[in-house]
Amino acid sequence: MAEQHRPVLLEEVLDGLQVRADGLYVDATFGRGGHAGAVLKKLGVDGRLVALDRDPEAIAVAQKQFGSDNRFTALKGGFGDIKQLLETEGVTGEVHGVLFDLGVSSPQLDDPQRGFSFTKHGPLDMRMDPDEGQPASRWINSASQDEIADVIRRYGEERFSRRIARRIVTDRQQAPIGNTLRLSEIVSAAVPRREPGRHPATRTFQAIRIFVNRELDELERALDQVPDLLAGGGRLCVISFHSLEDRIVKRFMRRKSMTDSRYAGLPEIPDWAQPVLKIVGKQVRPDQSEVDANSRARSAVLRVAEKRN
Repeated sequence: MAEQHRPVLLEEVLDGLQVRADGLYVDATFGRGGHAGAVLKKLGVDGRLVALDRDPEAIAVAQKQFGSDNRFTALKGGFGDIKQLLETEGVTGEVHGVLFDLGVSSPQLDDPQRGFSFTKHGPLDMRMDPDEGQPASRWINSASQDEIADVIRRYGEERFSRRIARRIVTDRQQAPIGNTLRLSEIVSAAVPRREPGRHPATRTFQAIRIFVNRELDELERALDQVPDLLAGGGRLCVISFHSLEDRIVKRFMRRKSMTDSRYAGLPEIPDWAQPVLKIVGKQVRPDQSEVDANSRARSAVLRVAEKRN
């Protein structure tokens, strides 16, 4: 049975955003609208929420759920283009809060036709936007053994990446790898030791998904644009689900909350070298009751930063 979609760290996100009734907010990863719906409930008649998603199915859900609400706007596109997308709506430098809920939504994982699941039979696709880029199958059947190993090691932090890549290349010579279960079986056969509670294909599927969708590059591009979008006192909230994402978010917030090192200690510091953000509190993780209710929340980490006035 498909696991019901639940927004992760919902109350903590609302607390982090400090939603004001007349505020302007951006949900940069609409997904299935759990966070967006909660923000809308806190907005008054003068508030506004703009939602982004690169998945056309998510945009269709957004229009169906909230399209009749004149405080709500849904825009199709990757959050790496967040500034450009918001400019089409006349939004520049006045946003009171931006939320990124990274990773894959439950409906995407649960739909075999999307190709994200290593336990369900489906086409080996993995694209967030099925109309953009190359499906995972095209890459896995054409990339060199070294390239496959590098992607699995870099984005999956998989220590058996070379074994897995070698097995993939050997098996694809018999017949192209076109579905999720075949790749899952190939990877499982190549992994000599299992991690308790983790499917042996987890890291490889994560790595290929991140690579196919350029997820880390998109995240870095998006974060760099956010300070220009936020009003003074505006909040940035980011939920990460693995260490690669969280490391990028942590380093970005730390860098933007410090004076440019070239000017540290000098009596006069130019505006562009001043700290732009201040980190709000410590990282937040779900409590055990949320993890028990939603297993996909177990690795979530929320970080919050505020734009300085």
